[in-house]
Amino acid sequence: MKSLLHITNGDSFTEKLQSLPLKGDIITWREMLCEGKTLSSVGSESFWKTRFEFLNKNYKVSKSWFVEKTLKEYRSLCNHKQQDQIVLWFEYDLFCQINMLAVLSWLKTHRRHAEISLVCSGKEDETDRLYSLNQLSDEQLVALYKKRTILSQDDIEYADYVWQLYCSDNPIRLENLTDYQNYKFDYLSDAIKAHLRRFPTIKNGLNSVENRVLHLAIDEKSSSRLEFMRKILGNQGFYGFGDVQYDRILTTMKPLISSFSPVRLTKKGKEVLQGKSNYYAEIRDNEAYLGGALKYNFLYNSASERILKL
Repeated sequence: MKSLLHITNGDSFTEKLQSLPLKGDIITWREMLCEGKTLSSVGSESFWKTRFEFLNKNYKVSKSWFVEKTLKEYRSLCNHKQQDQIVLWFEYDLFCQINMLAVLSWLKTHRRHAEISLVCSGKEDETDRLYSLNQLSDEQLVALYKKRTILSQDDIEYADYVWQLYCSDNPIRLENLTDYQNYKFDYLSDAIKAHLRRFPTIKNGLNSVENRVLHLAIDEKSSSRLEFMRKILGNQGFYGFGDVQYDRILTTMKPLISSFSPVRLTKKGKEVLQGKSNYYAEIRDNEAYLGGALKYNFLYNSASERILKL
């Protein structure tokens, strides 16, 4: 009987997986590598040090929480050496896809002889809707598990290569990738495009996510911050962010929003949204990283969908 290890995308799905009639141990990957600086050497001391510094500074994550929740679970992964089958449970969005790349990079180095397979939720029916794992029924999840994708060595090498590019200091190399269709990652191309749109636009210095927040403020006429946050979370396409990430985004955009009850933009906010004013100088943060690249060292040209180095 082959032994099995499941690696999941987060605690809420781990709970759901524990209730399914599937064998094997479960490890939860507790990270958000789509945010902040990343190093390509997943699991190294410098990798975790870099991650803790980012999470501590930007999300007030304490050392004890980080050790207890993230490092202990990572050490548990390191100690699971015997399993010859490893199943990854991730989703279509940027948040999950970047974590998935990092896990595959680690597995390439540390679990060379295991069979690695992927269960990835996304397009599950005839509609345009994309589903998270937690939105699927037990029956749907078991069916997805049964037809999981076995990854070849080439697939794993490719995921590691994309991870190396994500961690490099120049996103233009990532932009030039065009061979996604040759590998078994159905949602990676869209996730990487979403990532590249997080660099500030030439038009107004805000990126795609920040501009969408301003558009929703105008279009949706939310009566409270809570209602506004619900609309932001429900209209985010391929990002898959949580409310803590959007809270942080809203904090950096404070001068553009005059009120949250109801939600209103300032005069400056309206001018920035219309492209009459550029917010780059005000929002620029010389320590903000997206992967291995400094966010404000590059601009995104929305017309050509290309990245420019400043």
